Amino acid sequence: MIRFLSLMLLTVAASASAAAPVTHRIFIAGDSTAAAYGPERAPQAGWGQKLQAWTTGGWEVRNHAVGGRSTRSFIDEGRLDAIAAELRAGDVLLIQFGHNDAKREDASRYTDPDSDYPRLLQRYVDTARSRGATPVLITPAARMLYDFRSLLDTHGRYTLAMQALAAREKVPLIDLDRSSSAWIRHHGEQDAKPFFMFVPEQGKSDGTHFSEAGADAVACLVAAGWRGIDAAAPVKAVTAADCHALPAPPATPVSPSVVVNERDIAIEQPGPHDGLGTTTAYPFFSDATGFDLVFRKRAFHPGATIGDHVNDKDEIYYVLSGRGRLTLNDTVREVGPGDAILTRNGDRHALEQLGDEELVIFIVYRPVAR
Repeated sequence: MIRFLSLMLLTVAASASAAAPVTHRIFIAGDSTAAAYGPERAPQAGWGQKLQAWTTGGWEVRNHAVGGRSTRSFIDEGRLDAIAAELRAGDVLLIQFGHNDAKREDASRYTDPDSDYPRLLQRYVDTARSRGATPVLITPAARMLYDFRSLLDTHGRYTLAMQALAAREKVPLIDLDRSSSAWIRHHGEQDAKPFFMFVPEQGKSDGTHFSEAGADAVACLVAAGWRGIDAAAPVKAVTAADCHALPAPPATPVSPSVVVNERDIAIEQPGPHDGLGTTTAYPFFSDATGFDLVFRKRAFHPGATIGDHVNDKDEIYYVLSGRGRLTLNDTVREVGPGDAILTRNGDRHALEQLGDEELVIFIVYRPVAR
């Protein structure tokens, strides 16, 4: 009787083991466009956190993507080593970088697309292969950045470098740059915005990062691209047309016209960009929706400054009253009432209040993508 029960238990255990799915893992090494975000960042999401819904049974997504990382900084921070410690035969490593590799002003992230970028991508490929895993390269997702109704290509040399490496090393390649560009064009400049972080109520006008709906659509494009190069890929059988058909969230209602008085919105702040002294800022229409411009007045009290910094966006300053000393790149001049100043993205500038009278300016700009 005991022998019979033992055999029965062994048979049940063996059957349960046979029925349990063999789990393989899909690891993601990437940047903010693939990273996962918590509810406090809603509606922002990365395609990596949505990919699990597009995989087939028995596969688990492990998303190691982190915002702000490039091929270089991801390695330097030990993140590729952390993936390598987990990789095993049969796993897949999805590799998507490029957005931050192009940040020439930051040596800790920048990579030359003709040398450092493919050399560092090779490290990811070699790491996967050395552990019996399959590397898959993914070109960077397109930005929703239009100029005179034309979608701009902001990743060209990096996409070409990744394509060349994939061909040379015979690595599977998902051309997400191409497919996401086609997806944006399919919807058009205005109708594509709800898929990105154009969120006026949060003061965001961001054509790089995705909303929940956008992340889901891009995860779909990753799955479709993977299926397109490998019919046995562990993702659902979807096509780019299926991804194009995924609905966008409804647009944020446009807030009504309104009149505000500056005395009701005044905020005491230190000088911007680590400047000296104190200022009073008047953030007009900060709660307006359907409006992607920042418009504010700022009064610089005696001794206050805008600290010396490099612009990350275009800005317009208009001097209402008072005097100031403007440093713009290599030139220094005094400015006063009626002077309008256009400072361009990438230029360096600082502004110092002069004399006994407050320096009062209007500032207008579009928020940059974060």
